[in-house]
Amino acid sequence: MDHLTVVSHPLVQHKLTLMRDVDTPTAVFRQLLREISQLIAYEVTRELPMTTRRIDTPLQPMDAPVLEGRKLALVSILRAGNGLLDGILELIPSARVGFVGLYRDEETLQPVQYYCKLPENLSERLVIAVDPMLATGNSSAAAIDLIKAQGATDIRFLCLLAAPEGIARMKEAHPDVPIVTAAVDERLNEKGYIVPGLGDAGDRMFGTK
Repeated sequence: MDHLTVVSHPLVQHKLTLMRDVDTPTAVFRQLLREISQLIAYEVTRELPMTTRRIDTPLQPMDAPVLEGRKLALVSILRAGNGLLDGILELIPSARVGFVGLYRDEETLQPVQYYCKLPENLSERLVIAVDPMLATGNSSAAAIDLIKAQGATDIRFLCLLAAPEGIARMKEAHPDVPIVTAAVDERLNEKGYIVPGLGDAGDRMFGTK
Protein backbone atom coordinates (compact mmCIF):
# COMPACT_ATOMS: atom_id res chain seq x y z
CA MET A 1 0.00 0.00 0.00
CA ASP A 2 1.31 3.46 -0.89
CA HIS A 3 1.85 6.01 1.84
CA LEU A 4 -1.38 7.82 0.86
CA THR A 5 -4.60 6.34 -0.53
CA VAL A 6 -7.57 8.56 -1.38
CA VAL A 7 -10.84 6.60 -1.55
CA SER A 8 -12.64 8.05 -4.56
CA HIS A 9 -15.67 5.76 -4.49
CA PRO A 10 -18.81 7.74 -5.49
CA LEU A 11 -20.69 6.83 -2.31
CA VAL A 12 -17.78 8.03 -0.17
CA GLN A 13 -17.57 11.33 -2.02
CA HIS A 14 -21.33 11.89 -1.94
CA LYS A 15 -21.59 11.26 1.79
CA LEU A 16 -18.56 13.48 2.43
CA THR A 17 -20.26 16.35 0.59
CA LEU A 18 -23.33 15.97 2.81
CA MET A 19 -21.08 16.03 5.87
CA ARG A 20 -19.33 19.20 4.72
CA ASP A 21 -22.65 21.06 4.40
CA VAL A 22 -23.08 23.44 7.32
CA ASP A 23 -26.83 22.77 7.35
CA THR A 24 -26.47 19.01 7.95
CA PRO A 25 -27.86 18.37 11.46
CA THR A 26 -25.94 16.53 14.18
CA ALA A 27 -27.91 13.28 13.98
CA VAL A 28 -27.47 13.06 10.22
CA PHE A 29 -23.78 13.98 10.46
CA ARG A 30 -23.25 11.20 12.99
CA GLN A 31 -25.02 8.63 10.80
CA LEU A 32 -23.06 9.69 7.72
CA LEU A 33 -19.80 9.37 9.62
CA ARG A 34 -20.74 5.84 10.64
CA GLU A 35 -21.62 4.92 7.04
CA ILE A 36 -18.55 6.48 5.44
CA SER A 37 -16.25 4.83 7.98
CA GLN A 38 -17.43 1.41 6.81
CA LEU A 39 -16.80 2.28 3.17
CA ILE A 40 -13.27 3.53 3.89
CA ALA A 41 -12.63 0.49 6.07
CA TYR A 42 -13.10 -1.74 3.03
CA GLU A 43 -10.06 -0.03 1.50
CA VAL A 44 -7.85 -0.03 4.59
CA THR A 45 -8.48 -3.78 5.15
CA ARG A 46 -8.09 -4.78 1.50
CA GLU A 47 -4.80 -6.64 2.05
CA LEU A 48 -5.56 -8.52 5.26
CA PRO A 49 -3.79 -11.91 5.33
CA MET A 50 -5.97 -14.91 4.54
CA THR A 51 -5.86 -18.65 5.09
CA THR A 52 -8.41 -21.44 4.65
CA ARG A 53 -10.53 -23.52 7.02
CA ARG A 54 -12.30 -26.80 6.33
CA ILE A 55 -16.07 -26.40 6.60
CA ASP A 56 -19.20 -28.27 5.54
CA THR A 57 -21.64 -26.46 3.29
CA PRO A 58 -25.18 -27.85 2.90
CA LEU A 59 -23.88 -29.66 -0.21
CA GLN A 60 -20.30 -30.75 0.48
CA PRO A 61 -17.08 -30.02 2.42
CA MET A 62 -14.76 -27.27 1.19
CA ASP A 63 -11.65 -25.31 2.13
CA ALA A 64 -13.07 -21.80 2.63
CA PRO A 65 -11.15 -18.50 3.04
CA VAL A 66 -10.92 -16.93 6.49
CA LEU A 67 -8.83 -14.18 8.06
CA GLU A 68 -5.45 -15.31 9.36
CA GLY A 69 -3.67 -14.39 12.59
CA ARG A 70 -4.76 -12.46 15.66
CA LYS A 71 -7.80 -10.19 15.64
CA LEU A 72 -6.86 -6.76 14.37
CA ALA A 73 -6.84 -3.77 16.71
CA LEU A 74 -8.71 -0.51 16.24
CA VAL A 75 -7.38 2.54 18.10
CA SER A 76 -9.63 5.58 18.39
CA ILE A 77 -7.94 8.95 18.83
CA LEU A 78 -10.40 10.63 21.19
CA ARG A 79 -12.87 12.06 21.02
CA ALA A 80 -13.84 12.36 17.36
CA GLY A 81 -12.24 9.03 16.46
CA ASN A 82 -15.17 7.27 18.13
CA GLY A 83 -17.42 8.26 15.23
CA LEU A 84 -15.26 6.25 12.84
CA LEU A 85 -14.72 3.49 15.39
CA ASP A 86 -18.43 2.74 15.78
CA GLY A 87 -18.92 2.18 12.07
CA ILE A 88 -15.85 -0.01 11.63
CA LEU A 89 -16.83 -2.16 14.62
CA GLU A 90 -20.10 -2.97 12.89
CA LEU A 91 -18.01 -4.27 10.00
CA ILE A 92 -15.37 -6.02 12.15
CA PRO A 93 -17.09 -6.76 15.48
CA SER A 94 -14.31 -9.10 16.68
CA ALA A 95 -11.64 -6.37 16.57
CA ARG A 96 -9.84 -5.41 19.76
CA VAL A 97 -10.23 -1.74 20.68
CA GLY A 98 -7.93 0.84 22.21
CA PHE A 99 -8.15 4.55 22.95
CA VAL A 100 -5.65 7.39 22.88
CA GLY A 101 -6.80 10.65 24.45
CA LEU A 102 -5.17 13.76 23.01
CA TYR A 103 -6.30 17.35 22.73
CA ARG A 104 -4.69 20.14 20.78
CA ASP A 105 -3.37 23.18 22.62
CA GLU A 106 -5.02 25.99 20.67
CA GLU A 107 -2.03 28.30 21.14
CA THR A 108 0.85 25.97 20.31
CA LEU A 109 -1.16 23.49 18.15
CA GLN A 110 0.76 20.73 19.97
CA PRO A 111 -0.95 17.60 21.35
CA VAL A 112 -1.50 17.07 25.06
CA GLN A 113 -2.03 13.46 26.20
CA TYR A 114 -4.63 12.69 28.86
CA TYR A 115 -5.43 8.98 28.29
CA CYS A 116 -4.00 5.84 26.71
CA LYS A 117 -5.42 2.30 26.90
CA LEU A 118 -4.37 -0.19 24.23
CA PRO A 119 -4.98 -3.90 23.56
CA GLU A 120 -2.34 -6.51 24.35
CA ASN A 121 -0.01 -8.18 21.83
CA LEU A 122 0.02 -5.25 19.40
CA SER A 123 3.20 -6.65 17.85
CA GLU A 124 1.11 -9.53 16.50
CA ARG A 125 -1.82 -7.46 15.21
CA LEU A 126 -2.64 -5.13 12.38
CA VAL A 127 -3.45 -1.82 14.09
CA ILE A 128 -5.76 0.73 12.48
CA ALA A 129 -5.69 4.15 14.13
CA VAL A 130 -8.74 6.29 13.39
CA ASP A 131 -9.34 10.04 13.58
CA PRO A 132 -11.64 11.98 11.24
CA MET A 133 -9.24 14.88 10.67
CA LEU A 134 -5.52 14.84 9.79
CA ALA A 135 -4.82 18.55 10.19
CA THR A 136 -1.40 19.59 11.55
CA GLY A 137 -0.54 15.92 12.00
CA ASN A 138 0.90 16.57 15.45
CA SER A 139 -1.76 14.66 17.39
CA SER A 140 -1.79 11.81 14.88
CA ALA A 141 1.99 11.46 15.00
CA ALA A 142 1.92 11.52 18.81
CA ALA A 143 -0.77 8.83 18.87
CA ILE A 144 1.29 6.61 16.56
CA ASP A 145 4.29 7.16 18.86
CA LEU A 146 2.24 5.73 21.75
CA ILE A 147 1.01 2.80 19.67
CA LYS A 148 4.53 1.94 18.53
CA ALA A 149 5.76 2.19 22.13
CA GLN A 150 3.40 -0.72 22.92
CA GLY A 151 5.07 -2.88 20.28
CA ALA A 152 2.94 -2.32 17.16
CA THR A 153 4.79 -2.62 13.87
CA ASP A 154 1.95 -2.98 11.33
CA ILE A 155 -0.07 0.24 11.58
CA ARG A 156 -2.44 2.08 9.25
CA PHE A 157 -4.04 5.46 9.75
CA LEU A 158 -7.63 6.05 8.64
CA CYS A 159 -9.13 9.54 8.44
CA LEU A 160 -11.96 11.34 6.73
CA LEU A 161 -10.13 14.48 5.65
CA ALA A 162 -6.43 15.29 5.38
CA ALA A 163 -4.49 18.51 4.87
CA PRO A 164 -1.21 18.54 2.92
CA GLU A 165 0.57 19.76 6.06
CA GLY A 166 -0.69 16.81 8.09
CA ILE A 167 0.24 14.31 5.40
CA ALA A 168 3.77 15.73 5.28
CA ARG A 169 4.09 15.65 9.07
CA MET A 170 2.96 12.02 9.25
CA LYS A 171 5.25 11.00 6.41
CA GLU A 172 8.17 12.63 8.18
CA ALA A 173 7.40 11.12 11.59
CA HIS A 174 6.07 7.72 10.47
CA PRO A 175 6.91 6.92 6.85
CA ASP A 176 6.00 3.28 7.49
CA VAL A 177 2.36 4.09 8.33
CA PRO A 178 0.04 4.27 5.29
CA ILE A 179 -2.74 6.88 5.34
CA VAL A 180 -6.19 6.14 3.94
CA THR A 181 -8.55 9.12 3.56
CA ALA A 182 -11.64 10.25 1.67
CA ALA A 183 -10.15 13.58 0.55
CA VAL A 184 -7.08 15.81 0.64
CA ASP A 185 -8.19 19.42 1.12
CA GLU A 186 -6.42 22.65 0.21
CA ARG A 187 -4.60 23.76 3.36
CA LEU A 188 -4.78 24.69 7.02
CA ASN A 189 -5.99 28.10 8.15
CA GLU A 190 -4.24 30.24 10.77
CA LYS A 191 -5.98 28.29 13.56
CA GLY A 192 -4.86 24.93 12.23
CA TYR A 193 -8.24 23.88 10.83
CA ILE A 194 -8.61 22.12 7.47
CA VAL A 195 -9.95 24.33 4.65
CA PRO A 196 -12.52 23.96 3.14
CA GLY A 197 -12.98 21.06 5.58
CA LEU A 198 -16.19 20.44 7.49
CA GLY A 199 -15.58 22.28 10.76
CA ASP A 200 -14.72 20.54 14.02
CA ALA A 201 -15.70 16.89 13.55
CA GLY A 202 -16.14 16.27 17.27
CA ASP A 203 -18.38 19.30 17.76
CA ARG A 204 -20.51 18.40 14.76
CA MET A 205 -20.77 14.77 15.82
CA PHE A 206 -21.70 15.47 19.44
CA GLY A 207 -23.52 18.79 18.99
CA THR A 208 -21.05 20.75 21.14
CA LYS A 209 -19.20 24.02 20.61
